[in-house]
Amino acid sequence: MSTAPVIRLGTVLANRGHDAARIISELIPLGFESFELAFKNTLDGTDLPRLADEVMAALQGTSATISCLGIYGNTLADDSHGEEIRRIWREMIALAPRFQTSLVCGFAGRVTGLPIPASLPRFREIFSALTDAAGASGLQLALENCLQGGTWQTGDRNIAHNPAAWELLFNAVPAPNLGLEWEPAHQLCQLIDPVPQLETWASRIFHVHGKDAQIRHDLLQRHGICGPERFAWHRLPGLGQSHWAQIISTLLAAGYRGSIDIEGGHDPVYRDAWDLPGQRLALAHLQRCRPSSKGRP
Repeated sequence: MSTAPVIRLGTVLANRGHDAARIISELIPLGFESFELAFKNTLDGTDLPRLADEVMAALQGTSATISCLGIYGNTLADDSHGEEIRRIWREMIALAPRFQTSLVCGFAGRVTGLPIPASLPRFREIFSALTDAAGASGLQLALENCLQGGTWQTGDRNIAHNPAAWELLFNAVPAPNLGLEWEPAHQLCQLIDPVPQLETWASRIFHVHGKDAQIRHDLLQRHGICGPERFAWHRLPGLGQSHWAQIISTLLAAGYRGSIDIEGGHDPVYRDAWDLPGQRLALAHLQRCRPSSKGRP
């Protein structure tokens, strides 16, 4: 009898509602074990119930799974964009069981142009209702840690990018089914060491994006963080500076049994026509870092 891997390794399918089932069918034989179905700003006409039927048919007879659904827009915006993002959150919460997943992910959102604490009343209002709706169905919600170009003082998309902000958010909405969708790249680009951070926050991490970063410390020493030279690049796992074996070990020690889904499209080398070859390299690297699920002979 086959044994499910202790942590699944898969990929993020971003804005692929029209052909997700076909892609899943092509990727499973290559060793991908899980799939996040992610959308940015809009579903772009995707019929989620139909998508559920298509992808579940593609998964039938395999051990692969849908790790989570994701919607990435400004959840807190007080305009038509925010209304649509919140509507999609609610629809994904309602339909997650049809995808056989218990997790919906996305951005926390932000009150545009103001420091992070100014968003907390709006965050409490919106996410108290969303976590209640999710909890009633036994679901979890996870906030991605992407900066989206923001800082503590200003931004227009996401406030859940810094551990000090996480403290504020989880105090504002102290729901046990609210956690993080975490990746080391966004922390490295803030010059945060990912592994010590995990030792504190691993119990609140519900999903992991497989994306790394490369930091040019020589440029930092000459120009600092505000100079003309770019000092950080997002890379695929195995091509950046994160210690993935240590990350996986720390997650396992905290009881994490979810997925690490590789997020392509950002690596400066392995993108566009080279995205899939790069993701296969990243998958092989993560497989080497993951302990065998077969146990002792």
